[in-house]
Amino acid sequence: MVRLADVSDELDARHRARAFAQPLLQGELLDTGEDALGHADGVAAILHDIGASPAMQAAAYLVYSADFLQRPEEVIAKAFGASYAGLVVHTNKLVQIQRAAREARLAVADRAVQTERVRKMLLAFSRDLRVVLLRLASRLQTLRWYAASRTPCPKALALETQQVFAPLANRLGIWQIKWELEDLSFRFLRPDEYKRMARLLDEKRIEREAGVEAFRQQLAQQLQDAGLKAEVQGRPKHLYSIWKKMQGKGLDFARVFDVRAMRVIVADIPACYAALAHVQQRYRVVQGEYDDYIAKPKPNGYQSLHTVVLDDDGRTVEVQIRTRAMHEYAEFGVAAHWAYKEAGTKGYAGVSAAGADDERVAEARRSVLRQLLAWERDFAGQGANDAAGQGDERIYVFTPQAAVIELPAGATPVDFAYTLHTDLGHRCRGAKVDGVMVPLNTPLANGQTVEINAIKEGGPSLDWLNPELGYLASSRAKTKVRAWFNALAQSQTIAKGRELVEKLLQREGRTAIKLEELASRLGFRSADALFEVVGKDEYSLRNIEQLLRPAADPPTPDEIVALRRSKGDGSTPRGGVLVVGVDSLLTNLARCCRPAPPDVIGGFVTRGKGVAVHRVDCTNFRNMRAQQPERVIPVTWGVGEGARGEAAVYPVDVVVEAADRPALLRDISEVFAKEKMNVTGVHTQSVKHVRGGTAWMTFTVEVSDAARLAAVLGQVARVAGVRHTRRK
Repeated sequence: MVRLADVSDELDARHRARAFAQPLLQGELLDTGEDALGHADGVAAILHDIGASPAMQAAAYLVYSADFLQRPEEVIAKAFGASYAGLVVHTNKLVQIQRAAREARLAVADRAVQTERVRKMLLAFSRDLRVVLLRLASRLQTLRWYAASRTPCPKALALETQQVFAPLANRLGIWQIKWELEDLSFRFLRPDEYKRMARLLDEKRIEREAGVEAFRQQLAQQLQDAGLKAEVQGRPKHLYSIWKKMQGKGLDFARVFDVRAMRVIVADIPACYAALAHVQQRYRVVQGEYDDYIAKPKPNGYQSLHTVVLDDDGRTVEVQIRTRAMHEYAEFGVAAHWAYKEAGTKGYAGVSAAGADDERVAEARRSVLRQLLAWERDFAGQGANDAAGQGDERIYVFTPQAAVIELPAGATPVDFAYTLHTDLGHRCRGAKVDGVMVPLNTPLANGQTVEINAIKEGGPSLDWLNPELGYLASSRAKTKVRAWFNALAQSQTIAKGRELVEKLLQREGRTAIKLEELASRLGFRSADALFEVVGKDEYSLRNIEQLLRPAADPPTPDEIVALRRSKGDGSTPRGGVLVVGVDSLLTNLARCCRPAPPDVIGGFVTRGKGVAVHRVDCTNFRNMRAQQPERVIPVTWGVGEGARGEAAVYPVDVVVEAADRPALLRDISEVFAKEKMNVTGVHTQSVKHVRGGTAWMTFTVEVSDAARLAAVLGQVARVAGVRHTRRK
């Protein structure tokens, strides 16, 4: 039941919307050259003619006002509500898509491009059904303006109207708009044929119209005499449909039966068949020209009885017989049963609730959207010969609230759940399709309604990743499932590593140490990063032990090298560094730059620790030399042996960047071992990201000659996943 208060509110909204739009649109021109306010008035009038509510007509003004506002969504939401603001956003996005496509001068023959545009239209329509009627009414008003102003209509616009908008109106059963869109686009695309058809219809027009009116009055009187209450109308003639029928069937104009046509509107279905029986009994029937669309409606829901008879002068007349409800649907299509007045703006945007009215609105949405899906399939199917199967790449299904969800062909309820929300996909345990429980690997079909049953907590099944079981078709859903299991494995690895580190700290009596601080001192960005490499067995716990008790370990070559002048000839040390002109002086190899022969080196006298030996290109050495040049002394590499008679060795740091993977550390270490280079320390750090992960590793290796290091790094660079190697 429609409340008077609701009607009053809607009328008020229409008046307020026009008053709001007038100062913004007055004197402004659209890109077609049409006056903006005049266009909005025309769209509102068309919507009124097809039965749309005043609230819907108000939306026409607000959509065009948005182009002249700084923050249209915010302003319109504040003045008229979020529902109108959402409509403005969706409509303007669609207009931009269509405008960009036309400006790019896309070839109409490119079916893939056209189908993609139609798909985007479908998705825009599905989010807010008001967009459908607004776009149809706007396009009709644009073509009317071109015709009335005698302005040349761009071919791309007329062609898009004929190939996209008119079929859309046809699929939705909005005949008033469909016929006029076809006639106007026909006029602009084939002006000579249009004029020829107009002349054919105009010939003896007065005589023909008089004959049609006489037949109408005669039939109305006969039905009344037979006791049938009926309204008889003369059906308007449409040039494009007549021309298309002549072209398709190779007919002469005289053989086109619906040039003269009648509509008979009666109370109910039995009266339809009673009227049909009377017409066929009274007039001579043209054989083969009878269709019962009541028993077998057209795919878009159209219902009527069609028959062709000869009048008393032997001229053909098509008679269509239908109920009032069928007639409303035939004229206005979805607009007739869209629940505009029953549901108000709630019916437009599909807001769901538990009441019976809301369920009726949701069912109305599903009915309309199924026709939109069928329209999209119709359009895609036109190019089947050019691109086989192109229309089957996607399917569209409904939520219980009648929202449209786009999925790849072959998608299952699990794909559907992940499309709605990742967490819902993880917790999905059952599904209903059109109210019936189905297995989770059931392929979905266009237009079905899917409802997911989920547990409160939980994760996906490994079976879902088995392609032979067919649980997932969407690559997006597969990625989310893999990410869940990867995160689970990582958390288990981190837990294992944490347990090992904490046990070590207990053994060492250092449980009070902060784990984040420990990880930072070891060169890791976080404690979890340390636990992960420990849990993967890629990082030795001995590195932590050495950090916790450094005094208990003997000095290693990378910490300090003590050299004394040989007592033999007094000219060179047994191995290491010779400080020029100074005898028996302690030297340290600086850890910041790790010098090794044949690097060019310099010495810096420290306080209490002898001479620190740096590479001359070391940043620290350059800074110290600039600040305290008097403490710099010349040094050179000596020639000799180590403490046990072997060649002297020197620690150097090597940095490796690689794609993170299992066993990476092992493979690189094997290269150093094969080249007989002793590794005395390793620091690793790994960062995870969407494409996998990156590992940074710092190896401390002992070399007797740094010049040989380049060849070894070349071998490391050949290890799978290694991206870059260098000496630090």
